[in-house]
Amino acid sequence: MAEGQSRATFSDMSQSTQEDWQAIMVEHVPFARGGGARVLDHLRLLAGDYGGFPVDRLTHCLQTATRAYRDGRSEDYIVMALLHDIGDTLGAYNHPEIAAAILKPFVSEELHWIVEHHGIFQGVNFFHHIGLNRDMREQFRGHEYFDATAEFIDKYDCPAFDPDYDTLPLEFFEPMVMRLFEKPLKSIYKKTEQEIAA
Repeated sequence: MAEGQSRATFSDMSQSTQEDWQAIMVEHVPFARGGGARVLDHLRLLAGDYGGFPVDRLTHCLQTATRAYRDGRSEDYIVMALLHDIGDTLGAYNHPEIAAAILKPFVSEELHWIVEHHGIFQGVNFFHHIGLNRDMREQFRGHEYFDATAEFIDKYDCPAFDPDYDTLPLEFFEPMVMRLFEKPLKSIYKKTEQEIAA
């Protein structure tokens, strides 16, 4: 907060005023628009974390996005591919849901569904090796995004563990992430943010 800017005065949110929320929203709008930079900072935490895999988690994410980019996918799809495992460091037991929550305001329902369910869909390749049902994704057979999620796994996520693949660097994708996170497609705060920014 810059010197001289007003701050909310309440100590109990139930006693907040419109003036309090005006002060908060003036701060919130630029902070929210900087979300892409914070997401990129968190993604960098995956560097050097192999977790036993052939490549580190950041390289896997970059490789997934590189494959989607080279296949001519849309920018929002490429960012979804880049961020699909961003939850690995925060949620070892539910990383797809964390990535989905981060992306939800910024992507279509289809892309949100793909990232939210990619863990179960990837299981067809390894669940049987760890005592789980490799056909767990069959519970979603017939869902309108089933084929799109299976395609994401087969074409981009599954083969993205190749140490010799010509993977694009994070810097290549940074402008895409910043553009996507600048303006949400849907948010309960979207209308208010637009009014304050105007």
